[in-house]
Amino acid sequence: MQQYQFEKIYSQMEKEFGKIAKGDEDFHTMNIFPIESNLLKVHRKYPASNSRRLLEAIALVLFDIKSRYTGETFDLDSFRNEDNERLEHAILMAFDPFTNEELHAAVSSVSNLDLTNRQTLRDIYAEPVICLLRIKESVDTWIKRMGSDGYFDFAESIMGKNITGDEMTYTWSDITDQ
Repeated sequence: MQQYQFEKIYSQMEKEFGKIAKGDEDFHTMNIFPIESNLLKVHRKYPASNSRRLLEAIALVLFDIKSRYTGETFDLDSFRNEDNERLEHAILMAFDPFTNEELHAAVSSVSNLDLTNRQTLRDIYAEPVICLLRIKESVDTWIKRMGSDGYFDFAESIMGKNITGDEMTYTWSDITDQ
């Protein structure tokens, strides 16, 4: 896979799932906050996992998601490194029942969802995808304004005092509402 193909995932997923309109972010806070919280925790511990690495991590997660609901496989090894992989894992821990065992157990115990059904998986991932696309827009904005750590500098100033510890958080209300 070439770099341009790797970066094209953002527009492909936006075309398929749509995006959060400016000003509508508050309706998605329940899903965005755990992702951003996990990201900030990782960045604090590993500063090399910076805003630029986050853009790569978001693309990797979008490919992970696409792989789950389509069955396609993607060779992403040349794009993955320890700095973006930590961020990728932090994102997935916020909503992915295949990454987060606690979330998987919660989903399995409360719901009759068939996590092997591709349409069910597509439905489950719809909200996280649009949230990730919104976070990506924010990352782009803050990198332009403040440099390679811009997004995390901004996130720290806005919500840093509310983020403590290093345990990964998650949301599962949207999954169980399916």
